[in-house]
Amino acid sequence: MPEEIARLYDRYAAGLYRYALVVLADHGLAEDAVQQVFSRLLSAKDTRPLMMPDRYLRRAVRNECLTLLRRGQAGQAERTGDRPLLEPVDGVEAVDHVERLTLEAALLELPVDQREVLALKVYEGLTFKEIAELTDVPLNTVASRYRYAIDKMRTALEVKVK
Repeated sequence: MPEEIARLYDRYAAGLYRYALVVLADHGLAEDAVQQVFSRLLSAKDTRPLMMPDRYLRRAVRNECLTLLRRGQAGQAERTGDRPLLEPVDGVEAVDHVERLTLEAALLELPVDQREVLALKVYEGLTFKEIAELTDVPLNTVASRYRYAIDKMRTALEVKVK
């Protein structure tokens, strides 16, 4: 079983971390959320393989992020240090440093639920239906959150560019 969890970690950890980072806006807490999920898998008594590991792991990381937000450990929308909130995905060309900082600042202005939907749609490539299933939110609500996030991002970026 540890070998299977190691394979799952190798395959999914980077995307799960990016997702947690956008939701929590904190590198350390995002790392902790992903680590906590995989630690629980390692200590679980049930050794059956996961049927849909990508969905299971994303939901588990989401739940861990929500727990951290409820405890007030994250969501302050402030970052310190030089580590970017938006980390490049392998094979994707990184944007200019100033553009990245501008985009990150606009992202951090979004409410967590809108930031989450935007990250899942744009950065992780999920459909609205998949996002609705993951978040247990009606499809129309997911679409509205996405639309509101895009509108707010557009407005924030227009103001910062002018």
